[in-house]
Formats: sequence, C-alpha cells, structure tokens
Amino acid sequence: MKVTVVGAGNVGATVAECVARKDMASEVVLIDIVEGLPQGKALDMQESAPIHLFDTKIVGTNDYSDTAGSDICVITAGLARKPGMSRDDLLAKNASIVGSVTEQFVAHSPNAIIIVVSNPLDVMTNVAYLKSGFPSQRVFGMAGVLDTARYRAFIAEELGVSVRDIQALLMGGHGDTMVPLPRYTTVAGIPLPQLLSEEKINAIVERTKFGGGEIVKLMGTSAWYAPGAAAAEMVEAIIKDSGRVLPCAVWLTGQYGVEDQFIGAPCRLGRNGVEEILEVELSADEQALMDQSSEHVRENLASLARLQAN
Repeated sequence: MKVTVVGAGNVGATVAECVARKDMASEVVLIDIVEGLPQGKALDMQESAPIHLFDTKIVGTNDYSDTAGSDICVITAGLARKPGMSRDDLLAKNASIVGSVTEQFVAHSPNAIIIVVSNPLDVMTNVAYLKSGFPSQRVFGMAGVLDTARYRAFIAEELGVSVRDIQALLMGGHGDTMVPLPRYTTVAGIPLPQLLSEEKINAIVERTKFGGGEIVKLMGTSAWYAPGAAAAEMVEAIIKDSGRVLPCAVWLTGQYGVEDQFIGAPCRLGRNGVEEILEVELSADEQALMDQSSEHVRENLASLARLQAN
C-alpha cells in the first residue's frame, strides 16, 4: 500500500520513518511546501534502510501529483505550539492549512483514508472531513492513541512495571478536557484502582492531560516522537486489517450522548478505516466529563466558524 504523510516537520518525518521501518507499505511519500526539506529527509531515511533492513521506498516531494493513488494519508501539516500556547490557539491558521492540503490530496487520491494529527485535533479532523467529502469512516484523528501512550508510560513509571502489561482507555477531546477512565485501566488484568490510590491516579491523570504542554515547556515546541509513533500505529492497523481497538477522534452519531461531532472514542480499525465504534458503560461522573469535553470541542468549532466568517 502507498502512504502519504503531509508535512515534513518533526512529527511528519517521524510518522514516515516509523511506517518505513515497520516495512508495511510499498511506498511512503513525504510532502511539504518547503523545497528540499522532504526530499532531504526522505533520502536520509532511505539511506538507513540497509541498517534497519526495510524495503519500503521513501519519496520526498513538493508536488501532490506524486501522492496519486495513495491508500492512506496522515496530515501533520500546521503550526507547532510554542510556550504559553494551547492547542486551541492554533485554530484559524491550522484550519486554513489543513483545509488546503486536504483538497490538494483528495484530488489525486479519492479513495484514500485520512488520519489527522494537526492541532487542535478534533476541530482539524472536522475540517478535513468537510473538505474531503469522504464518508466519516475514512476520516478520523489521532488523539487517544497518543494520550493513552502517555497515560500508560506514567503508570508504568509509577508502578515500576512493563508498559506491555498496561491497557488503558481515554475518551473525549484531545487536550485538557480529555476523559481518562481509570476503572477501565488494567495492569496484567488487575484494575488500576487496586494498585494505586485515588490521589496517585488523579496526579497521573492530570499529568496526562497536560502531557503535551509539559514537553512544550521543556523544549519550546511540540512533541514528535510519541505523536509520530501513535499515527504509525494507526496506519499499521489499517494496512494489516488487524481489527485493533484504539481510541481515535471519530464521528459520533449519538454514541455517548454526542451527536454529529468528532471526538475521542474507542473504535475498531481495519482496511476500510473505522469499522466499528465501541460503546462502553460510563458512570454519571464520567458521562459528565464527556459532556464537558464535547461542549469544549463545539465551542472551538463555533469559534472557527466566527473567525472564518470575518
């Protein structure tokens, strides 16, 4: 299969490298508006093939015609966060970028699946959905895969256990209003509340919510290793038609009380994209958090509409 990654910055380059190193695609196309950048990074990655032992062809380009016939597109294009900025501060500028690259990509690959990584994630996924004209099962966002990775990493650190033994679920918007679900989090099948105090769990949940901001404060820009690996995990689930159950920003039509909106929920990924959205039982408190998260995303959508109208 052919995979296109839009945006040759840190996140996009990491996605491309992760996909190539897993040797699951015949070709990875890295595209960017900056001349020489995607070509140079693609060449550098291709020269690592004899070391990492992969046969995937990596192409760098500034021309969307080179993306023609892609099966999957990962959109990472957009401005990165700077210290003091929230994901929502990127709203109008990134909406313009994501809308433009989506239109250019779908003109050459009308049957592809689109995975959005650009922030603010839930709103940008909605932008790509509207601009593409694709059915909702073929447009979704990388949110919970990254958030659960951070959550699991912090739990493993606290307990001194392997990340391999931790299963976790987060829902809601990608950002400060995400909804971690500790009672659906297990360590080798053991519910997390049996292993950690409520105080410890709450501290981990809070660190997870602001995990991206923590990295921005440390190095002055957004993360890329974990986001890139998270997007590549989603690509792998689609290419292998594995039926992986992953939390993604998906189009809900009444599930969890959310109507016609992209927001994080567990789904089964396969060759057709989102094959199924899974519904788990939420407590009253969990549902209230989900409602708050949904409302925050709707406020951002409304803000974007106002900005575009002016």
